Amino acid sequence: QVQLVESGGGLVQAGGSLRLSCAASGRTFSTYDMAWYRQAPGKEREFVARIRWSDRWSGYKSYSDAVKGRFTISRDNAKNTVYLEMNSLKPEDTAIYYCNAETSWGQGTQVTVSS
Repeated sequence: QVQLVESGGGLVQAGGSLRLSCAASGRTFSTYDMAWYRQAPGKEREFVARIRWSDRWSGYKSYSDAVKGRFTISRDNAKNTVYLEMNSLKPEDTAIYYCNAETSWGQGTQVTVSS
């Protein structure tokens, strides 16, 4: 079982940037894929980005169409942490952002983008 703790959410104006972090513990971090999902009020949770555990995989990083070109996922295996760099934020990016590893989920971090 993997334990995940997100941080870095907050309130930002449209066009601004935020960086989310997800610290993992409980298993060898470098051996599993990591992903970010988000859930806006009244909507289902949706995929945002994924990073494979090995850069040998094709599609090492993947993104939803809604964030492609604006968000960047990365990982630091030495720190057991995955990041989500979010640029050019839009009000529609407002949601709770969740970190995911296999069947484990973090508690979520709120991102609010004002217009």
